[in-house]
Amino acid sequence: MAPLMLSAYSGWVLDRVVGQSAQEAAPSRSSTPKESTPRSGRSSLEKAVSPASQQGFSPLPSAMPSGVKVAEGLRQRQEQQEQMVRAVYDLASEQLKRFDELKELKQHQEFQDLREVMEKSSKEAQGQQEKLKEEHRHRAKVLNLKLREAEQQRQRQEELERLRKEEGQERLRRLYSIQEEVLQLNQQIDPNYRHKDLPRIDLSVYSNRGNQICGLVSGLIRTTSERGFPTQADVANTERALQEMRGLISSMQQEIAAAVEEKKRKDEEEEREKQKELLKKEQMTAQTPAPAQHSGGKQQREGLQVKAEESTMQWYQQLQDAADQCIASFSAISNCKDNNEVKKIKMDLQKAATIPVSQISSIAGSQLREIFDKINNLLSGKSVQSGGRTVSVTQHPQGLDFVYYKLAEKFVNQGEEEVASHHEAAFPIAVVASGIWEIHPRVGDLILAHLHKKCPYSVPFYPAFKDGTPLEEYQRMLGYQVKDSKIEQQDNFLKRMSGMIRLYAAIIQLRWPYGNRQGTHPHGLNHGWRWLAQMLNMEPLADVTATLLFDFLEVCGNALMKQYQVQFWKMMLLIREDYFPRYDICC
Repeated sequence: MAPLMLSAYSGWVLDRVVGQSAQEAAPSRSSTPKESTPRSGRSSLEKAVSPASQQGFSPLPSAMPSGVKVAEGLRQRQEQQEQMVRAVYDLASEQLKRFDELKELKQHQEFQDLREVMEKSSKEAQGQQEKLKEEHRHRAKVLNLKLREAEQQRQRQEELERLRKEEGQERLRRLYSIQEEVLQLNQQIDPNYRHKDLPRIDLSVYSNRGNQICGLVSGLIRTTSERGFPTQADVANTERALQEMRGLISSMQQEIAAAVEEKKRKDEEEEREKQKELLKKEQMTAQTPAPAQHSGGKQQREGLQVKAEESTMQWYQQLQDAADQCIASFSAISNCKDNNEVKKIKMDLQKAATIPVSQISSIAGSQLREIFDKINNLLSGKSVQSGGRTVSVTQHPQGLDFVYYKLAEKFVNQGEEEVASHHEAAFPIAVVASGIWEIHPRVGDLILAHLHKKCPYSVPFYPAFKDGTPLEEYQRMLGYQVKDSKIEQQDNFLKRMSGMIRLYAAIIQLRWPYGNRQGTHPHGLNHGWRWLAQMLNMEPLADVTATLLFDFLEVCGNALMKQYQVQFWKMMLLIREDYFPRYDICC
């Protein structure tokens, strides 16, 4: 249905109705109102009024007076007007409601459009945000991957650097081990001492080349130390130098063996005859007391001893028994043959005990102290480095006894070899031995046991020849070295005895300067005075007695003089006036 609308004549109708009402309300009611409303106006009004309102009008009876009829008509018109106004009002209200509804609809539509636009924008923004988040996650993932790769690369670099350092340290330890072996091998070459009596043999060539190899190895180590860690090429060069040194030693030994064999064939019979005569002379000297003689108006002493005192021999035997017990205590190490692990421990302990002693020479005190600390730490059960390996006496239950014995043996060997060739070496070796002796007394007892066995004159003790004793065995008892039934030369024998006596004389007067000075010396000058007195109470032996007295007094004579003063000078007078003439007689 079409919406209700006001007629175009509604304004005119209202004007007519208002005008007519005013005329009817006037006081003059005599005249009959004219029907001023045109027919066209009525028709218009009739059209404007709805059929329902037309039905409300009923024709007035003709009998009514005209005034009543006018009033009734006016009332009807008012009612009609009111109805029309209400209709118009209702229509306007409905139109206004439709307008409001249309406006509200448009607002809702605009709001809906705006919301859709906002939702669309929000969705687009959210999509953009999700896209940015996805890109961020992707970038973060890529970045994390790169960081992880960088961290893995760093860890790989650190691992490679650690491996490089470990390999470098291992190669450096290998270089030090090679240097130690090269130096030890070079010590076997001594052109001025050993085998100089052999014909047509010259060890100077070997000595020069050995020194060159040692210098080469030392130079390589010094260069690698300045550069950092050694390379594999450096290790290969030092190993080639070691192989050359081994070949050099092998060639030297072959040449020496050939020369020894040649000399042995020529001198064997002559040497045996000479030793027999010397043995007979020593037996006669030891068993026949010297007759009384006069020198300078003073009677020489008669009936000097040919044997050591009983207490001295008991002391000597106790030390030898202690050494034998020590040997028995590490029999599991010394007799191992099938157990490679025990053999390896044995070799490591022996190197750790002997190499520091072989490194002692006339050097500065700081290095001497390092050597002492290394030996002391080893004997105290601590771990030490030797040949690039960690060594400790706790690696085997018998390790400590083994190290005690080998260390004492090495000290005596240094006196026999190093001190015999270089007299000044007696003092640094002795000061270390004295310090170790003071802290570890058992080492001192074993040093004396080894010294007495190799040099019985350090007791002093002159072994007597007994019937049935083989000649070679008796020569060993006297301190001679016998190889292949051949006894060593007399000058070589005296040189070894001299080195050991010099070491003993240095030990009894020296103490370790960094130790505890509150206690007494473990084997001090009183033992040196006892040795000197007992030597002068025994018959002198040809060559031996004079050599040992000279070496002993040259090393510790000044210390004895300060300690005993007048008594020492009395002893010197006794040697000059009584003992030297006796020596001339025995010779």
